[in-house]
Amino acid sequence: MDSYDIGRLVYLVLLGCVVLSYFLVSNRGNLGQVARHALLWGLIFIGVIAGVGLWSDIRRDVMPQQSVFAEDGRIEVPRAHDGHYYLTALVNEKPVIFVVDTGATGIVLTQSDARMVGIDPDRLVFSGQAGTANGVVQTAPARVDEFAVGPITDHDVRVWVNRGDMEGSLLGMDYLQRFNRIEISGDKLVLER
Repeated sequence: MDSYDIGRLVYLVLLGCVVLSYFLVSNRGNLGQVARHALLWGLIFIGVIAGVGLWSDIRRDVMPQQSVFAEDGRIEVPRAHDGHYYLTALVNEKPVIFVVDTGATGIVLTQSDARMVGIDPDRLVFSGQAGTANGVVQTAPARVDEFAVGPITDHDVRVWVNRGDMEGSLLGMDYLQRFNRIEISGDKLVLER
């Protein structure tokens, strides 16, 4: 605990004393009720402190983060609470969250993600078709200058922009096949080059 933390603790204790004194003075006739309220607020305070203290552990379970091991050329992607694997890549230096989809052939961008990385969907020719669980959708080929996950960077990568509505962009087999090893072990997807 440094001096800054001690100062904050002293401030909180003094603030608590002022609030407690106010309740005691204003409710002199109902000390039993004041004691119940004080106990309730004390429990709420302890709960908030416990939540703040445990937030890093809770966040790791609720919002898992991918790990990049640069020296090994390895990426570990944790399984999300919905059972999917979400990988964040820098596409033309913009972060895009992809659902890893082994059933997809290519890298498929939503129109909004395409705009974010510098591709104008209004100028594309949607001449391709892709079969999805929701039926056939129109797609347009495009290229991105840079596609990076941690230190692993690919240049001049072909992507597809989907004309239909999609919840998120898809990372398909065209990209996954660039890795020497793809493994699902426990609750992690491991990619190695």
